[in-house]
Amino acid sequence: MFKRFLSFAALAFLLAGVNSCSNKETVENEALAKSVLSQIEVLGFNSDGAYESDGGYIVEGDIFLTHEDLHSHGDVQSLIVGNEEQYRTTNLITGLPRNITVFLKTSGSNALPSSYVAALDVAIARYNAENLQITMTRVNTASAGQIDITKAPNNAQYLASAGFPTSGGNPYNSVRVNSNYLGNNPNQNYLATILAHELGHCIGFRHTDYMNRQYSCGGSFYNEGSAGVGAIHIPGTPTGADANSWMLACIGANQNRPFNANDKTALNYLY
Repeated sequence: MFKRFLSFAALAFLLAGVNSCSNKETVENEALAKSVLSQIEVLGFNSDGAYESDGGYIVEGDIFLTHEDLHSHGDVQSLIVGNEEQYRTTNLITGLPRNITVFLKTSGSNALPSSYVAALDVAIARYNAENLQITMTRVNTASAGQIDITKAPNNAQYLASAGFPTSGGNPYNSVRVNSNYLGNNPNQNYLATILAHELGHCIGFRHTDYMNRQYSCGGSFYNEGSAGVGAIHIPGTPTGADANSWMLACIGANQNRPFNANDKTALNYLY
């Protein structure tokens, strides 16, 4: 069974026939204004299923866009739609070589279980093992973290969410994880894969199956739209489907996805 990687509402729907999962954990959202949907599409995102959440919008299951993002169209002329290659965003991390500090909150409001720290260490180790110009270090204080990982709101409809680098070349500064669904002690490699996926968004990676999420999510063909907007293909990565990429949109329960050969090519090309 496939699950929408980070869409909790879709996940609850898929599980309903198996264990009568309660619908009380999902939230119905009012339809977004056509102007908002249009702005989302101008940025190269699919507006289907987009909804307002926590002062912004969730699109494509796990991507968080602020209201300011919707008015910053970026260099859309350089974006090329392809098939199922590795993709990057317009903005990337600058000032290389560079160490990115990551903080996972385990006390106070919006705290995650302390068991999540070990999974974050695994995710960070995956990046650092590639000898990139970007390294990552886990820190113990929020003020020292360039990326803060915290608990998602109680009514979150996603498993985790993140955004993309700023126009100033800094990583997106927040990852939110739905520990209400994942629980206190999820499979470590499964959680590490989810965290590595969201950190991938923070440094500029799009979903590998951006043009056909049917590949990892199942269901009907899901295409992002017309030529001229979308995501920038990373040279050297395949032009066909790529099994087990860490940036595929969906993942099965307790599945582990360390970087495959094409992921490593993409990481080394950018960083």
